Amino acid sequence: LPGPPFTHQQTPRKMVYYGQTSCEQDTERYLDVVKYVFSWYKKEVPLVINTMGWVKGEGLLLLIDIIRLLSPSHVVQMDVCDWKAMPPLTPEHVHFSAGLHTKGKQQSKCKQLGAGNMESWKCSEGEDISSPQHKLLYVHPEFPRAGMAGEARVHSGILRDMSILGYLGHLQSPDIGAVLPLHSLVPYQVPFNAIALRVIHTDVAPSNIMYAVNASWVGLCCIPEEVRCQTDGPVLLTQTPLCDCLGFGIVRGVDMDKKLYHILTPVPPENLRQVNCLLLGNIAIPNCVLVGQQGIEGEIPYVTSDYNYSI
Repeated sequence: LPGPPFTHQQTPRKMVYYGQTSCEQDTERYLDVVKYVFSWYKKEVPLVINTMGWVKGEGLLLLIDIIRLLSPSHVVQMDVCDWKAMPPLTPEHVHFSAGLHTKGKQQSKCKQLGAGNMESWKCSEGEDISSPQHKLLYVHPEFPRAGMAGEARVHSGILRDMSILGYLGHLQSPDIGAVLPLHSLVPYQVPFNAIALRVIHTDVAPSNIMYAVNASWVGLCCIPEEVRCQTDGPVLLTQTPLCDCLGFGIVRGVDMDKKLYHILTPVPPENLRQVNCLLLGNIAIPNCVLVGQQGIEGEIPYVTSDYNYSI
């Protein structure tokens, strides 16, 4: 809240790598991730849940699911000027509306004794319904273009790149000086058979998996199962695990002869000992990291200008 996220990054108490910038392709896994992270909330301090801006169609239904699952005490709804498509998310609305993966209570089983607050809803037997009891704080801006999507997608992409660059900045020396390019940093060497691998967002043939992993942004994760491999690897998971993410890294090279991943990451060594899984998602390394490398003569590794866009 005090400013752009890249200016004050902190290590989260609990993190899962979802691997995509939108949850449209797999909303069930998104809800599973939300429930997994929320289960670690100890309730000793207030919790602010920053929901998505996707509030149309299935996005609105997913938001109702989240409110129903997390039972917040307050919901702050910021409306858009001159846009009436989204209903006020009152306790009554959340209680009776069907979400994307959860069902609302059936009004037909109850009779309305009057309009207004939740006390007016009684079951036919005379008992109150157990229902959401959050307080709705409704903010309606009066100035035009407030809350319009417009360039939000572009801005979110820029902020995401800045967050990644801020994270990679921890690889640099704390002394003020020249910024070292990635090829000047010493990577960790990780044996293929010591770590499991999974591409989250698409299916990749095992024969092509190393092409996908090379020069990619990966989540450094910890799965509860011990990684066991009879060969020298790689170890490929058939399903995406729901597991802790301890940080991020870049696979800056793959040594097929020595069966090693070369990984750059600012995660401290004591945490890296817990990592036994690499998750590759649909998050790209910012172009400037690859294009702006200094001291390279000729073609820049992993960058091509001779690209056939008709493919």
